[in-house]
Amino acid sequence: MQWFIEIFNETGPTFEQNVLGFKGIDTVEPDNIECVLSSDFSVYGLGARRPTFAPLLGDGIFTQDASPWKHSRDMLRPLFSLNRANIFTQVEEHTEHLLQCIPANEFSDLQPLFFQFTFDTTTFLLFGKSMNSLQIASTTPNAVNAREAEFSEAFRVSQDYLFRRGRLGDLYWLIGGKEFRKSCSIVHRFIDDAVQEALLTYFSEGKAVDVHSFLDALIQETRDPRILRDQLLNVMLAGRDTTACCLTWTFRLLAQHPHVLNKLRREISSTVGVGKESRLPDRNSLKKMKYLSLVFKEVLRLYPSVPINSRTALQATTIPTGGGPDGTQPLMIRKGEAVGYSVYIMHRLKKLYGEDADSFRPERWDPDVDNTVNLKDIGWGYLPFNGGPRICLGQEFALLEASFVIVRMLQKFRTFELDPRDLEIAVGAENQEVTLVIACTNGCQVKAVE
Repeated sequence: MQWFIEIFNETGPTFEQNVLGFKGIDTVEPDNIECVLSSDFSVYGLGARRPTFAPLLGDGIFTQDASPWKHSRDMLRPLFSLNRANIFTQVEEHTEHLLQCIPANEFSDLQPLFFQFTFDTTTFLLFGKSMNSLQIASTTPNAVNAREAEFSEAFRVSQDYLFRRGRLGDLYWLIGGKEFRKSCSIVHRFIDDAVQEALLTYFSEGKAVDVHSFLDALIQETRDPRILRDQLLNVMLAGRDTTACCLTWTFRLLAQHPHVLNKLRREISSTVGVGKESRLPDRNSLKKMKYLSLVFKEVLRLYPSVPINSRTALQATTIPTGGGPDGTQPLMIRKGEAVGYSVYIMHRLKKLYGEDADSFRPERWDPDVDNTVNLKDIGWGYLPFNGGPRICLGQEFALLEASFVIVRMLQKFRTFELDPRDLEIAVGAENQEVTLVIACTNGCQVKAVE
């Protein structure tokens, strides 16, 4: 992302780009982003996203527009409150599996463990049963663990292709090939197996099955295997990778800023205890942890789940700023022209967050602290979960899941030390892997100290 930041530093917050003859607008201005995502929502669509993403994601909530998108959103919205107590129990169970996989007092990479953790919780959410990859990995590797590894790598590779295709706009078709097709096929086969099992149960019982998962609920709407696969894959993308990346960045930052980690652990200690005398946090105790919420806000400011996105104008229109000699006048957007926006870069603007915008400082969000910049009315300058009608449906569950993991890890381990080789790397200067989400190329190499 450093390359994109340098471009905006050279050109200003809104500029026109020309890729192989195709023109588009890129912006990091909150007013422009609010216009595209909310006030002029009906004027914009996803443009080439559907054919760009279709080889992997098919026709689901992230690739749909207009009435199909609205139908998918209405169908999926109630599912995020489905079996909440049961889902929370699963989060507790898989967090304990995660803790068992973290070696004490030696360096290890937490990032792949976080991806396995969110894979386990997401497969339960989607299919009603978890793959339990962490539990299996902590005992002995077998075919199930190998299958999860194959799926994860194929999912990562296919997303990388989608990101590169997306950067080419209408020329997305220039990027593809055998590796891309093979990765998509592996991902599809994994989901198709679960769909077929659920359909067999549905038809064998000759009646509607009890709803224990997203898949059970979707089967009440349709028995088309392709539609079921597409919707499940779209939700898996949101539920697995985004939370895993959030946890990775959180522990890198905490290990890099021990004073923040210590302050957070003190809050945890005063609320639910730490060490052997601690008790499991519940929803109410998690909500009481004010500093934990500030840490999350700051992590998601610096590393929002989806760093780059875009919309395409369905008709000629304007955005509030970027035009005129000084860039403060409205700017015309032609029909069919894409407006790209980067929340990652917007969240680092000094005019919004002050001179220390590149620094990790959770206290900037504390209304009781005398900050140089008051973020109470930051509004569209802070978009960790997108905004407008397409705001993330699963944000409450994602924060609940990640909060529980962080608290349990800091209850068990006294501190986390960052690999000395990473200590001098400035926030934002890490080697980053940008697909549809933003991960750390070097992972999260830390020592968990008991």
